[in-house]
Amino acid sequence: MEIIKNTNINFMASKNVGFTISSICFVLSLFMLFSGLNLGIDFRGGTMIGLNFSEEVEIQEIRAAMQSISIEGQEFDLSTEEIKHFGNSTNVMIKFKVRDDAPENFEQEIVNHLYQNMNEKVPEDKNNFILSIDTVSPKIGSELSGKALWSIISALGLILFYISIRFEFKFAIGAILALVHDVIITLGIFSFTGYEITLGTVAAFLTIVGYSLNDTIVILDRIRENMKSSGTVLFESTINKSINQSLSRTLITSFTTLLVIIVLIYAGGEIIRPFAFTMLVGVIIGTYSSIYIASGLLASLYKSSN
Repeated sequence: MEIIKNTNINFMASKNVGFTISSICFVLSLFMLFSGLNLGIDFRGGTMIGLNFSEEVEIQEIRAAMQSISIEGQEFDLSTEEIKHFGNSTNVMIKFKVRDDAPENFEQEIVNHLYQNMNEKVPEDKNNFILSIDTVSPKIGSELSGKALWSIISALGLILFYISIRFEFKFAIGAILALVHDVIITLGIFSFTGYEITLGTVAAFLTIVGYSLNDTIVILDRIRENMKSSGTVLFESTINKSINQSLSRTLITSFTTLLVIIVLIYAGGEIIRPFAFTMLVGVIIGTYSSIYIASGLLASLYKSSN
């Protein structure tokens, strides 16, 4: 199926514009990354408590109830911690970092405090009030951070090795730089929007790497075929021809993927939204980078070597 046929767009004529836009976005993304990422408790350590109220509850009501919590003779003010709805307005997620002064059963005491102080809006059965209590220590969070970073670096290294064998090293350089471009800019947007980086979003980043690479390899494979059939050295006209031949496939794949992602963002709930948002940004940037970064860099490398 082709939605666009016989196109003859000169993509390489604007490759320098693409390089400029990408360079600006890349530098801004690095600046945002140095400013700090909003790491979830998976990486920084902390506790996440999911609660189910019997009727709609306002976040401010919960903050007011958490201003003064007495546990084993100590007073705690947790009203400034992260509190938000998920799923619907009766379900609430409370997240707070690890505290050195926290007594034993700290999380359970917080639940007990809220259950007693908001007894008009809680279920009769206390077991129905608690949805989940998850705690991650800072040491485990640090270990997970290292493993997440290593998984992305390993994936990029294996991809470089694979493409170098499948095609040639010049093809691999363009593909890897395009993937680094996708991941860094997506992280920069994440930092700007304030979304949390969790294990789920790391999975989304690895999915982006695979998705973008798949799109890039389709175009690179068409470029190689056109090089063999024409019997000429790679020129920009060969790249333009290859991209135009792959354009319909690229647009259909990206469009259908985006439809699913948009549904997840609006109907998937608070928990799945960061993953879906990562995929949304990654698919758009990955489609763009396959044309203007991977292919554009390939054209520049061949031009400089001839």
